[in-house]
Amino acid sequence: MKIRYGGDYNPEQWPPGVADEDHRLFDEARIDTLTVGVFTWALTQPAPDVYDFTTLDRIIERAAVAGRRVCLATGTGAHPAWLARAHPSVTRTDFEGRKHRFGQRHNSCPSSPEFRRFSAEVARRIARRYAGHPAIIAWHVGNEYGGACYCELCAAAFRQWLRDRHGSLEALNHAWYTTFWSHTFTNWDQIEPPNALTEHWRGPDHTAFQGITLDYLRFMSDAMLTNFRDEKAAIRESDPDTPITTNFMGLYRPIDYHRWAPHLDFASWDNYPPDDRSPARMALAHDLMRGLKDGQPFWLMEQTPSVTACRDVNPLKRPGVMRLWSWQAVAHGADAVLFFQMRAGRGASEKYHGAVIGHAGRSDTRVFREITALGTELEHLGPATLGARTPARVALLFDWDSWWALEISDGPSRLVKYLDVVTTHHQALWQLGADVDVIAVTAPLDAYDVVVAPALHMIKGDLADRLSAVAARGGTVVTTFLSGRVDQDDNAFRTDVPGPLAPLFGVRVDEWDAREASFVNPVTLLGSRFESRLLFELVIPQGAEVVGTYEADFYAGTAAVTRNDFGAGHAWYVGACLDPAGVERVIREILTRHGLLGPCAGLHGVETATRVAPDGTSFLFVLNHNTAPVDLPPLDGIDLLTGEPAGTLDPYGVVVLQTRPASRT
Repeated sequence: MKIRYGGDYNPEQWPPGVADEDHRLFDEARIDTLTVGVFTWALTQPAPDVYDFTTLDRIIERAAVAGRRVCLATGTGAHPAWLARAHPSVTRTDFEGRKHRFGQRHNSCPSSPEFRRFSAEVARRIARRYAGHPAIIAWHVGNEYGGACYCELCAAAFRQWLRDRHGSLEALNHAWYTTFWSHTFTNWDQIEPPNALTEHWRGPDHTAFQGITLDYLRFMSDAMLTNFRDEKAAIRESDPDTPITTNFMGLYRPIDYHRWAPHLDFASWDNYPPDDRSPARMALAHDLMRGLKDGQPFWLMEQTPSVTACRDVNPLKRPGVMRLWSWQAVAHGADAVLFFQMRAGRGASEKYHGAVIGHAGRSDTRVFREITALGTELEHLGPATLGARTPARVALLFDWDSWWALEISDGPSRLVKYLDVVTTHHQALWQLGADVDVIAVTAPLDAYDVVVAPALHMIKGDLADRLSAVAARGGTVVTTFLSGRVDQDDNAFRTDVPGPLAPLFGVRVDEWDAREASFVNPVTLLGSRFESRLLFELVIPQGAEVVGTYEADFYAGTAAVTRNDFGAGHAWYVGACLDPAGVERVIREILTRHGLLGPCAGLHGVETATRVAPDGTSFLFVLNHNTAPVDLPPLDGIDLLTGEPAGTLDPYGVVVLQTRPASRT
């Protein structure tokens, strides 16, 4: 047993003889796991009543003969042309109301009875044929679920979803605040999907009725989850045990992965960061994926070995970066490191996407040599970190409802983006070396000394009470501007901002000032000066201590950041949109109080993360994201990759230190 290593393999795109050369190269690179069949629906089912397993048989048997394991996909990430022609309902209607014809992918209507029937049936037939095959270690349903549909089928399904959620038109009208603009509904059939033809202008984030749009976002996420569950149920008819997953996309707005997580046997995701300068953002996504299943290890299902092909600019991973980012995934909980793609396709939109093996099939490229070196390291590591958990005492709350509600809101500022606020706070935790669980607002908080809840716009259920309990027992809670504003239906609380959070934080907010991005109001915070932009809440202490004040405008000298004593702990309210240095100053103060600063907290661009194996053995990962070497402080343990103590860490360098068994107190 070891960390799974390999990736998406599409030999159906090449002549059959190429596979022999591929597997020879896979042996050389220590590749042990292949994801196959992701887009083979048209080959597996070339006509409504015809199933042809020739291609999958050949691929799976060739992998098995080579001793490799298979993550077998259902192939339903893109439907075949014959299905769209025979049943036009399977294609989507877009936000502007245009009915799509066959083409691309992510073009299947999740509410189409024909799509649901045929996708479940092909999954059923594949599972029936291959269940129990010794090479198959996981099932892969669909591919990168996403997008939205606004057709009449979705409209009807949305109405039924609303009946199930709200129960009555009276409750729905109340939730949607429909006395505004004469929107009171007297019949379920009057309800339309919110799109460019109904409630929206200037795109999906500009809506007249946030409650309607918010519910449609929830509905569409649930509708695609139903597609996943259809196929999972079909697989389970033949295979009750092999784990089933689908590949998430990390920090992806359209799908609420917390609602999906209970239905996956393990989480997996595709890591394609927007640039090559965002290691903290990738760490956030890894932590989020790990948090979906209560800290259970995840699979890194896809990453490019070198370049992507879908952006306007596709930077090349510098020498060492592929290895560094792969180890970063392992450091944050990955038990598999997989790539897209194993061999480059010759045509269509991904022919220039990076691959382990290029078009020429060479083994002497830099990329292949790096893949081989990493495969050797993972083989040397063996099973040491498999199943290891992150012993986090810090939680960061991540909430799709708050993300959606904040960004479809008219005011205070469309320049404030949920993900920007969250990533700034996570980056501070990351830079200071704290191990962090990124969790849902519904998750238990008992295990954490620090809970960071940036832009906690929506307060649902008993969250305010559970946050108060953290502080009462001696912990620290942090939240920011635009928190505690609305209830689960996106209606403002009939009380002072921050609504149910006010007693915990000991503040009141009557006014807020939004400005263009170039406007700066400095904040004096804990003896230092930091910039704040975009949004400035005028915080009125109601028992809280002022620790940061504005320097400019008519509210100069008033509170921007406060700290409230609550029980045995503290609650920090950050009312100004501070720059990253200001956020890091707040987080450093909090982590220091709890003794949670990491061993390399003073080293810029040096990341640390801890995993603890089931037997109590602890592993400290140290990663250098800098282009220059870094001298590390004294660290316990021996580097499992070199057998030496840690010293100077090379550019893009990695050490994995095995330390004494962790305390089981």
